[in-house]
Amino acid sequence: MIGVTILGSTGSVGVSTLDVLRRHRERFQVIALTAQRRIDELYAQCLEWRPSYAVVGDADGAQRLADRLRRGGDAGTEVLAGEESLCRVAALPETHYVMAAIVGAAGLLPTLAAVEAGKRVLLANKEALVVAGRLFMEAVHRHHATLLPIDSEHNAIFQCLPPGFQEGLGRGGVTRILLTGSGGPFRNTSLEQLATVTPAQACAHPNWSMGPKISVDSATMMNKGLETIEARWLFGAEPDQIRVVVHPQSIIHSLVEYADGSLLAQLSHPDMRVPIAHALAWPQRMASGVATLDLFEVGRLDFQAPDFARFPCLRLAFQALARGGTAAAVLNAANEVAVGAFLERRIRFTDIPEVVETTLERMTIQEAASLPILLESDSKARRIASEWIAAAEIR
Repeated sequence: MIGVTILGSTGSVGVSTLDVLRRHRERFQVIALTAQRRIDELYAQCLEWRPSYAVVGDADGAQRLADRLRRGGDAGTEVLAGEESLCRVAALPETHYVMAAIVGAAGLLPTLAAVEAGKRVLLANKEALVVAGRLFMEAVHRHHATLLPIDSEHNAIFQCLPPGFQEGLGRGGVTRILLTGSGGPFRNTSLEQLATVTPAQACAHPNWSMGPKISVDSATMMNKGLETIEARWLFGAEPDQIRVVVHPQSIIHSLVEYADGSLLAQLSHPDMRVPIAHALAWPQRMASGVATLDLFEVGRLDFQAPDFARFPCLRLAFQALARGGTAAAVLNAANEVAVGAFLERRIRFTDIPEVVETTLERMTIQEAASLPILLESDSKARRIASEWIAAAEIR
């Protein structure tokens, strides 16, 4: 049996992972499940899967979960709390695969713990690479971990790249990576209307069912900017080797361009169970529960260049990638704070890029030489972004 730990089991990726595992119980065993604060959902998962460990964000939540499990007759799950416990369950000897699906920079240290333990890491937490790309990839190689991307775009690229691409894209004949994105719910919304959109509208993605933070990132196209930075580190691509393509149908999940003029693409329904099943079974294949794509039903596929005036967050991400150092960590931290404030209706949708740009302008970008430097930049950027938001509320 293959032991699996799911970091972020109550989020959309975690739930999809459990759906895939449910179809292959003879092959996989759930060792640990974790959630920040969704105690009800985690309780139900623990009753079904009987993991050895469950981790909650704080001690109070852990106590509530432990009490409920005890009353429900499940005394076999040890309930833990906090970041240190997340790192512990990510590195357990009985865990072989770790699904890293905690949203945001909070997932960095537990994911890194899994890497340092030499696990197969199924990476759905793009922020780990956005914040600490070079250091993270160096740890992957140093500890001989296996890193498999779960974002549908990066998983598609992984499937389309040649064997040995880690030694250099050019050596495999690769000239460019084409990263597709739907354009989100506001692809055709007038610029004037964007200032008045609500969190509910921003979270209503036309193709994907996702959590609120990533849904807002998709609406601003910051998600595609973060994915561009992630692709740079995952595949050893130079910034000018990555191009974003707006593809409204979300059927082609990304493409790889070769020197002979070929374009290789991976197509499927927009369902996260496809990349999850691919990474769990790799290098083999197994059923995901997703229906085969009917091309006659799809009918047409459209493509267009991204509009940087409509999506300034995408422009800011490319600029942060070009600057290097701690710029991407600052970008990500400011964006997380801004998105949180928008979801709480404290700022407008169009304020999100302003928060990010102002924070980048006020921060001193340093060389990303160590994890403490990156974490310090993350913390300072959050303070600056929060100050901007507080001032905006006063105005």
